[in-house]
Formats: sequence, C-alpha cells, structure tokens
Amino acid sequence: MTESALIATVAVAAPLAKPYSYLVPAELADQARVGVRLEVPLGRRQVVGYLLALGSGDAAGLKPIRRVLDAAPLLTPELIRLLLRAADYYRHPPGEVIRCALPAGLSGKGNEVSILREAVYAAVPRADQPAGGRQRQVLAQIRAAGSLPLSSLRTLFPAPYAPLKRLVELGFLTVEEVERHRDPFLDQPVVADRPAVPTAEQAAALEQIATAIAAGGFRPLLLHGVTGSGKTEVYLQAIAGALAAGRQALVLVPEIALTPQLVARFRARFGAGKSIAVLHSGLSDGERYDAWRAIAAGEVDIVIGARSAIFAPLGGLGIIVVDEEHEASYKQGEGFRYHARDLALLRGQMEGATVLLGSATPALTSFQRARDGQIGYLFLGNRVGGRPMPAVELLDLRQAAPAGVLAPPLLAALSETLARGEQGLLLLNRRGFAPFLLCADCGTTFRCPNCEITLTFHQGERRLRCHYCDYVERPAELCPGCNGINILPQGAGTERLEEELAALLPGARVARMDRDTTTRKGAHRALVEQMLAGKIDILVGTQMVAKGHDFPGVTLVGVASADATLNFPDFRSAERTFTLLAQVAGRAGRGGRPGQVLIQTYSPEHYALQCAAQHDYLAFAEQELAFRRELSYPPFGHLVNLVFSGNNGAQVEAAADRFAAGLAPQAGAVEVLG
Repeated sequence: MTESALIATVAVAAPLAKPYSYLVPAELADQARVGVRLEVPLGRRQVVGYLLALGSGDAAGLKPIRRVLDAAPLLTPELIRLLLRAADYYRHPPGEVIRCALPAGLSGKGNEVSILREAVYAAVPRADQPAGGRQRQVLAQIRAAGSLPLSSLRTLFPAPYAPLKRLVELGFLTVEEVERHRDPFLDQPVVADRPAVPTAEQAAALEQIATAIAAGGFRPLLLHGVTGSGKTEVYLQAIAGALAAGRQALVLVPEIALTPQLVARFRARFGAGKSIAVLHSGLSDGERYDAWRAIAAGEVDIVIGARSAIFAPLGGLGIIVVDEEHEASYKQGEGFRYHARDLALLRGQMEGATVLLGSATPALTSFQRARDGQIGYLFLGNRVGGRPMPAVELLDLRQAAPAGVLAPPLLAALSETLARGEQGLLLLNRRGFAPFLLCADCGTTFRCPNCEITLTFHQGERRLRCHYCDYVERPAELCPGCNGINILPQGAGTERLEEELAALLPGARVARMDRDTTTRKGAHRALVEQMLAGKIDILVGTQMVAKGHDFPGVTLVGVASADATLNFPDFRSAERTFTLLAQVAGRAGRGGRPGQVLIQTYSPEHYALQCAAQHDYLAFAEQELAFRRELSYPPFGHLVNLVFSGNNGAQVEAAADRFAAGLAPQAGAVEVLG
C-alpha cells in the first residue's frame, strides 16, 4: 500500500496551460501554505511558482518543492479563485496571470524585504569617547538624533562604514535591522473634512447603495452623474457605510494622474493611517511591495489604484467602485490582456460585493445593460450647489482656419480669461511637437521600422519617437528620398501648442500634462497641486487633463481639434469623441464662476459634437445605439479582434489568410470582417 504524501498544486510562472503537482517535503510542510510563492524545478531549471492548493495522495514521480519563498501568503483564497477564473476566461496561462497580478517587487525569486538598518547607541551610553575624529562625529550625530538609519548617515558622511564598524566593535553602537514601511504620501499633510449634506439625488442613490451593501450579495449599479454632480461624495459616503458594516472597499481609477487628488480626499475623510493603501505603477517597487503586504495582512480597509489594483488581496470586500468606468485605459493591451471593469463585476459576483460603476458618460455597453435591467441605474442630473453646466460653442474651422493651432476666437477667450485672473485648460489629444515630419520636395515621411506608422517629432529632445513601440531616432538632416533639406513638421501636438502659447501670451504661466511631462515620479501630483494653488494660468494636455480633475479656478476649456478622434477608423470613434468632449467640458465652471467651452472642429454638424455641446448624453446614446443595433456591433453583438504580427509581411499575410479560410465553415455563426 502506497503511503499518502502532501502534494501541492502549483501554477508555474511560465507559459503553461495548467498548474502542475509537486511533492511537499516533510521539512517544508509547516511553511507551505496556500498563497505563498515557491521555488520549484521545471525541466532543468528552477522557477517561481504559486501554491494554489494542498492535498494528499500518491507522490510517485512528482518532483519536490525546493523552497518556500514567503513567510506569509501573498494571495488570499478569494483572489486565487478570481485569478484562475480570469486565466480561463481570457485564455492566458494561470502562472503568467498571477505573475502579472503581483507587484513588480514581488515577482522575482526570493523574499527580498527592503531593510532599513538603524544604528542606535547602546542601552547604557559610554562616558568615554572613541579615539578617531570621524568616529566621534558619527557618534555625536547618532546620539543627537537618538537613532539614525544608515541611509541618512550616508548623506551626512561620504564613507561612514569604517568608523561605524569600529564603533560597533568598541561597543559604542549596536546595529538593529528593522523592516521599513515606505509611505508614498508621507510628506503630504491631511486636513480633515466632514461628509457633506447630500443633495436629494445623492441621498436617493446612497439609499440604494446602502440597501445593496446591507443585503450582502452581489449587486451591480451604474451611477450616471453629470460632471460636477458629486459622484466622489457618493463614493465616500457609500464606502463609509461599508466600513461601518465591517467590510472593505476597493476604488479603481483609470489613470494614476487622478490618484493623488482622490487619495487626498479619502485621507481627509477617513484619516491618514495605514487603513488606506495605494497600488499603481507610479509607485516604486518597494512602496508597492509594502502596500501589498499590508493589504494581505488585513491591515488595510480601503485600496485605491489603477487597473491592476483589481487584484489587491482584500479578504472582506463589501464594495468595489470603478470611477470613470467608461475609460479605455481599464483595458490592459499587452501581456495578460484583461478589462478591469469586467473583472470588477466578476470579483463582486464571486465575493458577494456591491459594484458601483461611476461616470458622467457611461460606456454604451454599461448603459445598455442598465436599460435591459441587468444592473441598477442611479442618476445624478444636476451639479452640486445648483451650478450651471458650462456654455459650449463649436468653432467651425471651415469658416476661419487658424494660422497656428488655435483659432482667433479661442485665443481672444484665453486672453480675457487671464485678464480676469482665471485659469484655462486646453486639450490637444496628440503629444509631441508634430505628428510627423514631411519632405516638402518629394513627400517622404519618416516611419517606424517596427510598426510602419509615422514617427512623432519631439522638438525639446530633438528626437523622432514611435508612440507604439517607443523606437527613437534622430531627425535626418537630408531627406533619404531626394537628399533635399526642406523637411518640415506637419500638424501639431501638445509640445507645439505650449510653445505657441508662450509666444502669443508671453505673460502667461503655461504648463503641459502628457506622458512626456509626467514620467517622473510625483510629476502628476505636482502639476495638480500647482493648478489648485493658482500657479498655472493655462494647462495644456492630452486626454489626461479631461479625466476627473477638479480645478475650481478653471473657467475656460478649449479643444484644439475635435476631429482627431472623430475620424479614427474605429466603430467607437463617435462614442470616444462624445465622451472626451463631454468630460473635458465638465472641467469648466466647477467653482463659483460660470464656465465656457470652445471646441474647434471641421465637422460641427456631427451628432456626437452637437450632443456634447448640449451636454445631452441620452440623445447621443439613442442615435449611436440605433447605429450599433443595425450593424450588430457591441452591445448588440460581439467582436473579436485578431492581430497577426511578424517580421515578414508576406508570411504574416499568408497566416492571416489561412486563419480566415479556416473560419469559412462557420459562415452562418461568424462574420469575418477584413
């Protein structure tokens, strides 16, 4: 009779379709717990794996686990179930899904915890002094502070190691290793606030949310509120109710640019302790590592983050909020491709939580679900305090084409805004100085060798850059097609608009918010704080500036080109255009002064622009959904986008043709486009 052994089911961090089984050696049995990382053999190499389940059985032929990498589980049982379900739905290897879900600081081998070495003086300080002068200086610094981390000593003394070592040997110092908890908001003061008295619409929405949380089961709700209607206040009070019921909250935002402002509001309402954690790619690996461990240890009540925060290891979720649920940035476009909004609904269903989808311009798929009764519908149709929606004017560029980026009416409005001491916000959804360079003599353009799209010209760094794969090259002095020198920038991006404003409005303080100016850690937050402090007169940016920011001083919003998204070859182009315009228009007039919006376009008669100018989401949805229904496009049908790529164009085309031919027998059920 074969003796039963302890067997681990392990998802290996490799492109393997299913988990593997491994033997748990007796000496590791106490350490092996569901949710920890392991080092396991795979072929001839050692790889990281994730322990999904433990059982007993015949271990014949099974390889043993080499070692356990974590002292405590990183994954909760609920999260493991979600990740395996997501792996199955999105057809992605389970080990790769888990690896992508974990923060970068956790994904490697070993349990590398960042240690802060504190040099502290002995319990009974010595009366005598060390002989060396540097030793005395180091000891004086530590005694004056009580204790000092080694990193601080390195800033005070170029090479403190030799005197420190000698001080320890002589018994003047002891060295203690302590675990460091890195707080990304350590330097940010918190000014406490109180819940606002809800409006009648907010109170009605909160009542339904409270009922859903109290019921304890899965309840999806769409909170459709116009810009400035107080959706964030609804989130805050709804989450307070969940916390009072002993549950936890998860808040997703589409961009890390929105995180600092939202976190500041949450810390003001709920306090600045460890009960709030933040997860997004703008943090250091160490900060994300610390946040993840605190969440997994049950020390956190509220998690706020971008799309990857959907995988936060919370064990008692009561509510999931997806702010700006319409945003395309909730969709991960490479590696493990998932949609965080859809996973939020799935997680809410699996863990019995209320899921609140919030937006001023809901995705048409979400809106149609609400109309069909699949999710609840909550509506906030008025701005808080009775503030009016901003007046919107469409500037027809066919009547008066601008000499530069901005037409005269928009320039005049900017000047008047600055004269009143108010702020302006300009949207141009294209970064860089110019979308491409063109030889005026022969028409040659410069294209990415990887992606075949035109390279964007960035004048500040004198580079041509591909915005898809980040390929970079220097602009050529001579045209490769004709050896001519007449190479000119075509079109305009945010960098060019910023430069134009500096020339036309020399006294104005102009700043730019796009991916080029916000790569440095803290750059988003600094721009937001400068806007709120009135240190910026005009903020120029891509769609980043349209997403959820609350700038009370902004009274004028200008859109340099509404046609860029409208003419994009995508069936969602009208929806994306309406959403972007409605969202950016909503940044105006959020303070005590009325707002004005000017939109430059060559297509003022288009229904998406007309509805945006009237702030009429329902009228837009009626027209757009009618078109979608006629063509069986989502939400009335399903589309699968298959992308074939490779280095040989002929081979790629042949592979695509073979695949399309293989779909021919399914002609009745599947329509092949393209």
